[in-house]
Amino acid sequence: MEWTKQFGRYILVMMLQVLLFDQLQLWGACHPYIYVLCLLMMPITLPHSADMLIGAAAGFIMDIFCNSLGIHTASCILIMFIRPYLLGVIVNDKDRLNEQISLHAVGMEALVKYAVILVVLHHLTVFSLAAWSWSHLWFVLIETIISSTITVALIIGYNILRYR
Repeated sequence: MEWTKQFGRYILVMMLQVLLFDQLQLWGACHPYIYVLCLLMMPITLPHSADMLIGAAAGFIMDIFCNSLGIHTASCILIMFIRPYLLGVIVNDKDRLNEQISLHAVGMEALVKYAVILVVLHHLTVFSLAAWSWSHLWFVLIETIISSTITVALIIGYNILRYR
């Protein structure tokens, strides 16, 4: 039953990303990628190889809809590679027994650290690969900061509403 909920959430978030959030152009530098929410909230008990495959599939789907030639795939694989190691650092062993990362399971502080690190890494990778030049470094950093702030706020907001 948990897998059907997870899959349904994934489909809903991907549809929101493609139909709504990809159409937003806030200040020309804000591109919230909420589809990362599904990757961050994957069950902890999945094998590392399954995490990587799910990350590759999510990135590939976004690349198809965004016509971005593998940028999202590379970014998603990177964060899914780092995710288990980051969980080991941020979440203590007692909390690690929970099935899923959530506000209820790990608390606000750990969730914010976890989300900020992975979202900033994802966005920095996406925007750096898209710019592909050191001459756009400041714009990449500004775009990363603004987009990551909005994305993390949406992820935290989702968790607050879900576990109210």
